[in-house]
Amino acid sequence: MSRGPLVVVGDLLLDEDIEGEAGRLAPDAPAPVVDVAGVRRRAGGAGLAAVLAARLGGRRNAPDAPDVVLVAAVGYDEASETARRCLGDRVRLVAVPLDGTLPVKTRVLAGGRPLVRLDRGGGTPGRPGAEVLETLESASAILVSDYGRGTVDALRETLAAAARRVPVVWDPHPRGGPPVPGTRLATPNAKEAAAFSPRPGSSLRAQADRGAELAERWGATHVVVTLGAAGALLTRAGSTAPLLVPAPAVTGGDPCGAGDCFAAAAAVALAAGALPEEAVERAVAEAASFVGAGGASAVSGVRQDAAPPAPGPEPAGDAFALARRVKARGGTVVATGGCFDLLHAGHVGLLERAGRIGDCLIVCVNSDASLTRLKGPGRPLTPLADRMRVLSALGSVDAVVAFDEDTPERLLEALRPDVWVKGGDYSPDGLPETRALRRWGGQTVVLPYLDGHSTTLLADRAARAAAAERPTR
Repeated sequence: MSRGPLVVVGDLLLDEDIEGEAGRLAPDAPAPVVDVAGVRRRAGGAGLAAVLAARLGGRRNAPDAPDVVLVAAVGYDEASETARRCLGDRVRLVAVPLDGTLPVKTRVLAGGRPLVRLDRGGGTPGRPGAEVLETLESASAILVSDYGRGTVDALRETLAAAARRVPVVWDPHPRGGPPVPGTRLATPNAKEAAAFSPRPGSSLRAQADRGAELAERWGATHVVVTLGAAGALLTRAGSTAPLLVPAPAVTGGDPCGAGDCFAAAAAVALAAGALPEEAVERAVAEAASFVGAGGASAVSGVRQDAAPPAPGPEPAGDAFALARRVKARGGTVVATGGCFDLLHAGHVGLLERAGRIGDCLIVCVNSDASLTRLKGPGRPLTPLADRMRVLSALGSVDAVVAFDEDTPERLLEALRPDVWVKGGDYSPDGLPETRALRRWGGQTVVLPYLDGHSTTLLADRAARAAAAERPTR
């Protein structure tokens, strides 16, 4: 029987580690000087939980392991685009509009140990669209990764209804709201539990009492208080006999992200039909292994070494950085867009001509969900990651960026190209992109399109050819 996806709901962040060595103090202050060796960026917050859930589900090699979908607020700023790339191809992003910029958490590490953390950015989630609600409706289990930045609050009523149908794991934050009633498993750490229930004491008994109190207050089936190296304590309302799951011994490691790993592992287990007790045992083991392997620092992402690479083509995802650099030197930024579901000669000709108009060409591509809404069931024929890869390989294209809405208007607001190119028989005055370009003095142009070439025509031709080859009976 087919099962719905494991859906992670919460606040997407961009985590950045500046890595280096510190062997001396600054001459003007008693502060260490870090010689930077490189910078590593990865999806953080709910993004890290989604990446770990996808990895844990795949590692078990379960044939019915659910797909992982992340529902999070994301925009079109540089941090948002980097976080999108860091999610990889095993997590599908269903975006909630973000008014502002994606939050960025930067750690400066010397010899693998953090010296300081810097936080910047932030925005307000907008109104969730129909795709978000449909995704939650189809979920086989839900992990709420609340970092107190508004995404979860925007979906609270929908999550409350979902908790009556499917298992919900809730990783709470003191700045966020409480778990919805019916939550199968809430996963505060000891410090968070003390903030939610400020009773005195840090003994095992005090932790158990806090967990039981929170389970009753929140209407949750179970509350598990994670205790770091001591393991986890599973409690429920009215119970005086909690389950203590000790953690395996770990030497060294980085605990950053351990809570996300614990919640992700518990959600994967519950999605596969495990009992809460079984889910907590698996989660403790996975979190300990995660810390021992280097924690969040060991999660794949985007790395940039301190020594810059030799000059070459702009990476396909760096559309915003490219646009800023071209504008800074007085160049002309050209953008065009479309579905590019089957790349054909008409597309290639249009892109070559568009690329000759200015100093760089950025291609804006409809996401899979956007393309389906535009073209109907059965589309796309080619998934977004493949479409972007093929476009990036063209010599005329300098960068490729995706958008989730029906039109690229919001994306263009962030890119602010000088020229927007449309191909074919369009009247530019009626295009929403034209209205956007006029706000910053840009220009929309229409280029002639190669007749007889379209994705629909190619798909129809392929279907007719396949039908003709079928043997008759």
